[in-house]
Amino acid sequence: MSSLGQPTTPKAKSAISPTTPAGQRVTAHTAVVQASPHYVTTRRHSLYGVEDRVIIDPGSRIWKVGFSGEGRPRDVFYACKDGGSLWELRRATDPAERAEEDRLLELRLQTCLRSVFHDSLLTDPKARKVILVEHPLLPLYIKDMIARILFQNAVPSVSFASSHLLSLLAVGKITGLVLDVGHLESVALPIFAARPLFPQLRATPLAGARLTLHLRALLLMFGTYLPPPTSLSAAANIPAANRSTRVPQEVLTDAVIEDIKTRCCFVGEALSSSTGGTSNDNTRGSTPGAGDELSDVDQPPPSDATQSESDFSQTGFESTSNVSSQRETSSEFSIISNPRVPIAAHSAAGESSNLESHLKALASMYTRHSTATDLQLKVIPPVSQQTGTGRGTLLIPGWIRERAGEVLFEGGDVDEASIVEVILEALLKVPMDLRKTLASSILVIGGTAMLPGFIPRLHAELLRAISTPPSAPSPSTSPNRKPPPPPYDRYASLRSLVPYFAIMNNPSPGPAKTARAAATSGKAPAFVPSLMPWVGGSLAGVLKTGGTEISREKWDEANPQTNDGENEDSDEGKPVTPRSILPDWTRIPLPSGAPQVEKKGMEVDVQMQGVVGA
Repeated sequence: MSSLGQPTTPKAKSAISPTTPAGQRVTAHTAVVQASPHYVTTRRHSLYGVEDRVIIDPGSRIWKVGFSGEGRPRDVFYACKDGGSLWELRRATDPAERAEEDRLLELRLQTCLRSVFHDSLLTDPKARKVILVEHPLLPLYIKDMIARILFQNAVPSVSFASSHLLSLLAVGKITGLVLDVGHLESVALPIFAARPLFPQLRATPLAGARLTLHLRALLLMFGTYLPPPTSLSAAANIPAANRSTRVPQEVLTDAVIEDIKTRCCFVGEALSSSTGGTSNDNTRGSTPGAGDELSDVDQPPPSDATQSESDFSQTGFESTSNVSSQRETSSEFSIISNPRVPIAAHSAAGESSNLESHLKALASMYTRHSTATDLQLKVIPPVSQQTGTGRGTLLIPGWIRERAGEVLFEGGDVDEASIVEVILEALLKVPMDLRKTLASSILVIGGTAMLPGFIPRLHAELLRAISTPPSAPSPSTSPNRKPPPPPYDRYASLRSLVPYFAIMNNPSPGPAKTARAAATSGKAPAFVPSLMPWVGGSLAGVLKTGGTEISREKWDEANPQTNDGENEDSDEGKPVTPRSILPDWTRIPLPSGAPQVEKKGMEVDVQMQGVVGA
């Protein structure tokens, strides 16, 4: 046994202790070079170079890169310097505009991939195989751009692995229902025996981008801004209440909204008839108690059934409504800019006042039953107010910090289902014998899922959605009329799964009702939800069990024009077409089942059976 503080040499094999390595730098005279201080595996060289593969998790906003075999990425960075998205859910319909968008996207991808190898990892791309963590709904033309850029830099091979499957691999499972709450969309994908069930995939645009818009709308509507005083004497003599104004739009930059969302917001418990606030307590900060019911004062005024809290998340940047014109001159914004029901179709004044009263009622209800404290945030003042002393102050109400995430749990129409409805719809589509297994093995990943209280609230909403049957309509008083039909219970077949629902990475799981739920609830490793796909890719790189691998030779055979510069000018100005060599689950054949029999063949079989029976 070597002395403390000195690494053990390879010759003393019998004295090696099975303890975790101390993570110290190996001296120059030793032949072993560790790939990571967290693991005892050594670097092994192959034909292309070092076998430690490069794991790239390209998101629409944030990229995570590192080497296989390590427990965390080497670098996490924004894809765009301004914090925007590389791509959006929509594309231009005009071919010229679409081609221009593709060119800009390719330039941004080249910048990101160059930064991965030369700034973040400091490695030669010719000596590293790459595992690309792909989203199931990542467009094929984006995958084609990334693969083309990598192979132009002489990468030996690129493997495409599903992010949902890698997340299950990171927690030691091969079967489960994975919900990815990202920036652009939330996607639920069932996986059975390491095989993603892509036909049962369900998605919704209620994700981080919608939460950002909703948070901005709430701050513009109910936030308070204190401009910097013009002088030190004014700061001492003029009270803050006299200097407070509505929040200007210039203050709420993307960086400020992102800072508020990641550092200040959390998800509170649901307010309903079973877990609502006290009916007679009008003081602020009252704690919701179980068994109490919301009073009529707490309930917001009735509005259109197609409108929900997500309707007010689209904040405009121009004064286009009558309500905003009645505000102070310093607050130029409209309540909503793109509602599902156009304001022009209704009475402008009446509809705007109805929306405003609905929002005020929600704010009053949330304020009464919120225990969160108000926060003050120093922000850069607008250009017109930068002549003062210091920075401005943004007052963030506590109920906004607690209830901004409600937009993710309130579904709208069919195209904008809530994240709870996405999970339940995916369970309805899978075979019945898999529902119990998938319901007890739910895994939540994604950056938006890192909000404190998000996963426990999701579990509570799942139980509430399927445990409460829809209310029956009131019977008709007329004796001649037929009784109304019973209400349609969409989730009736899932009601028996209530004792089995369990989220594997739930930080505060409650008491489980079944042994299957107790075996999985909260038992996942304590990885950050946003890093689970990358950690799974790191593990897959060590085990050499990545997804579909495309070598550079195979890519060059399928794309001979990329080697010569003759055809580059001929394809200029044309949109990028998807390559058939890339894996695409939308084009895979359907799973094999019973062979289809034609009518003529069926008649012949029936006649033959009659002859044999005779």
